[in-house]
Amino acid sequence: MQLSFDEIKDGDQFEDLVADFFRKLKDDPENNITNVEVFQSGVGTDGGRDILIEFDLSDDIKIFKRKWVVQCKFHEDTISTSKINSVNIPTLIHSYGAAGYLLICKTRPTSKLTELFERLNKECKDKYHYECWNSNQFLNKLYVREDLQPIYFPQYHQKISSLKQKTT
Repeated sequence: MQLSFDEIKDGDQFEDLVADFFRKLKDDPENNITNVEVFQSGVGTDGGRDILIEFDLSDDIKIFKRKWVVQCKFHEDTISTSKINSVNIPTLIHSYGAAGYLLICKTRPTSKLTELFERLNKECKDKYHYECWNSNQFLNKLYVREDLQPIYFPQYHQKISSLKQKTT
């Protein structure tokens, strides 16, 4: 059995999963994140921002903040530029004082969307960052987040737990 988004019932639960994933990052001793604040936009039109994440990072000299605007797309089909073209992403990043924009997709982005993000990363005079995680990239990050699996992937968690018990 593989971890998949089939257990996630809708876009709201997917957004909650993304928010909880980022909240849990501060518990990981292998990174330099000292605190994470997650602000979800709530119900209704979000203007391209589902979640705003503020990280406190330490370089062992000073703690500094970094913000990311996160957009979640829980669509069955591929994510194209038309699904995000109502948003001026650089303006959105600027308005929140963020370092970048992260699009997290249930499926895959189209090649045109990938090319748009590559071009924005290369040509952005403000040095903002533009990232897109497809389903496989996000699922790979979730495999190691065993603390989220009972909540969002209960069938997977139960199956894996029973397999672990059989091998011990």
